[in-house]
Amino acid sequence: THGRSASTSGLEFWGALLLLLLLILEIADRVTMKRDLQIAREIQLWLVPTVVPELPGLDIAWMNRPQNTVAGDYYDVFSRDTGRGERVLMVVADVAGKSIPAALLMATFQASLKTLCATPCTLLELAAGLNRYACAHSKDGQRFTTAFLAEFDPATRELEYINAGHNPPLLRSAQGAIAKMEEGGLPFGIPPPMSYNTGRRTLAPGDMLLIYTDGL
Repeated sequence: THGRSASTSGLEFWGALLLLLLLILEIADRVTMKRDLQIAREIQLWLVPTVVPELPGLDIAWMNRPQNTVAGDYYDVFSRDTGRGERVLMVVADVAGKSIPAALLMATFQASLKTLCATPCTLLELAAGLNRYACAHSKDGQRFTTAFLAEFDPATRELEYINAGHNPPLLRSAQGAIAKMEEGGLPFGIPPPMSYNTGRRTLAPGDMLLIYTDGL
């Protein structure tokens, strides 16, 4: 009886030691994962602007607070040469899904956007290029991206836009009327690649345009 008791105690000791070792390895793995996620978050924050640009005819403000450490939301506002003069491009996008997969696709969306904007093109050509790239990397439409693209002409105050399956932005006039901006088409990345329609609005002094994602 004494021998069996000692044997049982020995097994319990080694069993507890093994569980402790597994717990230590699990904690170490979680610490490493948390550190990697934090690095990924820092890289993701580099991809979106932090300083609000001063652009003629516009007052701009933005806010971004991801639900998780990293997310699939993207925004940017910058001037670009369209071949028809300087325009202000406004972009808000949201990759389907959450966490690291969405963040990686958001990074590829940002890269393709900047590449396409490096050469003069119309807003329709820009949307078509983004859609072609998204369709080639969307796993048959499983990883699509909703987006709102708009170009503002400071000289005429005309806003041309494409809503690719995104939450419709709200345009509130200085007089209080509210309009939804829905003209466009399906999200980027749903094959086969499709063509898009454009909408147009004229922004008067005092008008407010609210562009948002479903996280709102």
